[in-house]
Amino acid sequence: MKRRALLFTRPGAVEICSEEMAAPQKDEVLIETVVSAISAGTEMLFYRGQVPDGMAADASIAGLTGAVRYPLKYGYACVGRLSAEDSDRRTVDSRPAGDSSSENESRHYFAFHPHESHFCASRQMLLPVPEDMAPEKAALLPNAETAVNLVMDGAPLVGERVVVMGLGVVGLLTTALLAQFPLEALIAVDPLAHRREAAERLGASGTIDPSDADGAEGLREAVEDCGDGDGADLVYELSGQPAALDSAVSAAGFDSRIVVGSWYGTKPASLQLGGSFHRNRVRLISSQVSTVAPRLRGRWTKGRRMESAWRLLAGLPAEKLISHRFPFDEAAAAFAMIDTQPEDTLQVVLDYGGSFP
Repeated sequence: MKRRALLFTRPGAVEICSEEMAAPQKDEVLIETVVSAISAGTEMLFYRGQVPDGMAADASIAGLTGAVRYPLKYGYACVGRLSAEDSDRRTVDSRPAGDSSSENESRHYFAFHPHESHFCASRQMLLPVPEDMAPEKAALLPNAETAVNLVMDGAPLVGERVVVMGLGVVGLLTTALLAQFPLEALIAVDPLAHRREAAERLGASGTIDPSDADGAEGLREAVEDCGDGDGADLVYELSGQPAALDSAVSAAGFDSRIVVGSWYGTKPASLQLGGSFHRNRVRLISSQVSTVAPRLRGRWTKGRRMESAWRLLAGLPAEKLISHRFPFDEAAAAFAMIDTQPEDTLQVVLDYGGSFP
């Protein structure tokens, strides 16, 4: 059979192509994609040609471990259902691990998989979506898992002053999770008013427009005004903008920590490390969701962390973070909009319409 697939053909261009696909192997089922989510962070680095040479597209996703070369497939947030074409192969053995429900066409499954109308997957690759969760909400699972990982790596303490810089979907979900902690202050920073308003609805105690602050020192003063203290204890840099890291250093107080969740790709980060960073003993922490931090692996697995992400999604109106829905065939327009109109977008999803090519 044929499927439709999204290809990054060169920097600044994506195309939908039709291609032959192999039949499912003995341990696989055929999934018909319903919706997939576009990452405005990682995927836009591929779209803009800002991924470092020689890096794997994604070392943690099967089929994406090769070096980045155009044309290429990418993406990691698909939700689909068992295809009607696979009805004669649908047996109890093909259910995802831990799923005791009877299989049917209406049950949805999440997979870390590129944007494709159909794909074959083993049961180990599929995560059953809670039956009361809409597919587009389930497509935000990677963002929720990233938020859980960020909070685990930052390890917020009771009464701390915490700053979240960058209020994309990951930043907002991180804010929502941090709001469940008994913090002294939770300050959200973003130049876009509608994102700051969303952060307040999700539990931020204060927000800052960095363009109103007079440089990095102005941001520090604004943080201190919001938090009633000597700088922040914990800062999350999630904007994807290397220049924001200097502002994070400035906002951080003595013996504080900065969790860098942004992937800058080939964009260089120029840091002023000769002043407050050095004297304040600030710690920079790299946080990346592909692995669990070594200090936590005695008790935590990726599976346990994923369960926490499902609970976070279930308890939040995360679907309200979806700003735009595009038909799959209009994916090029979706990527162009994210690239050229970031002020108008938050989470963009692709709708596959449930039909064969």
